[in-house]
Amino acid sequence: MSHDMGPPNPLVELTRARVREFLREPGYVFWVFGFPLLMAIGLGLAFRSKAPELPRIAVTHGVTNESAGVLSESPQLRTQRLTSAEAQRALARTKIDLVVDQPAPNQPLVFVLDPAQEKSILARSVVKDVLERAAGREDRLRIEERRSREHGSRYVDFLLPGLIGLNLMGSSMWGIGYNLVLARKRKLLRRYAVTPMHRSHFLLSYFFSRSMFLIMELAVIIGFGRLVFGTHVQGSFTALLIAATLGAAAFAAIGFLIGARLSSTEVAGGWMNFVQLPMWLLSGSFFSYERFPEWLQLPIRCLPLTASNDALRRIYNEAGTLGSVTFELAVLAVWTLVGFAVAVRAFRWQ
Repeated sequence: MSHDMGPPNPLVELTRARVREFLREPGYVFWVFGFPLLMAIGLGLAFRSKAPELPRIAVTHGVTNESAGVLSESPQLRTQRLTSAEAQRALARTKIDLVVDQPAPNQPLVFVLDPAQEKSILARSVVKDVLERAAGREDRLRIEERRSREHGSRYVDFLLPGLIGLNLMGSSMWGIGYNLVLARKRKLLRRYAVTPMHRSHFLLSYFFSRSMFLIMELAVIIGFGRLVFGTHVQGSFTALLIAATLGAAAFAAIGFLIGARLSSTEVAGGWMNFVQLPMWLLSGSFFSYERFPEWLQLPIRCLPLTASNDALRRIYNEAGTLGSVTFELAVLAVWTLVGFAVAVRAFRWQ
């Protein structure tokens, strides 16, 4: 006696097909798992934690040997003796932060600095303090110093959540939007058009197949950061997974919009770059978007990559909960729902 199990679920079967397509493409696997690790290694090494660099100063030959000796012996400075012309040239090329000159032995010292260089202001303060102390100045105020190192304060701690956000954007948009266009260009979508399948099932199968690899993506990046750079997730892994999933859904919706009708991979690539490049620059993946003018910050926060980065970073580094990132999750939810609804209506098989 045979049991009729009924027809297979189209969404399940399509999701399985998408997973097999992904695993058959080594290039996709590299961009999802390998590229973020290479970025983490390169940027993590470039901005690794190290002692602050001492102010670099040039002392011209016009400065008396006594003053030059005081400055060269100070452990607070990196000093070199140059001619006036050499010192000016080094300052213009930002090889040094300050020039100490003296027109004549009996005249006061002259500090030459570039106010556009942040380190020049620090160098001036340190040099003045060293010379004042050598001249006999005594500090009348007693100050104690305490040093602390907070979790999540290093650049690599700031960087890793941003790399997760970039990976979610890249793998979702290129893995979904570009593949849709490629399938339409190869006339593969015509075969699906004659099946009793709703277009929403077809589109969701792309998202669900990508979601199956989401935990692996997070595990690879988080595990690598912990092993190599000693980073730690301060918040809940569940909250981090929810924020990452919603971010992936928002980017998938944008990928659906791009792939809804286009049949040219060149045009699709142009649209992908048009959408992604501004977010690479504005959304705080490599540096804080607070550097931009204040009037621009609210529009930047409404971008899906910014919302994803902010949510991941708050949970990752500040032990934030889902309640602390409600604005960011709301932004991602709006991009997801609106994008998917428009994409389903606009989608064409050919």
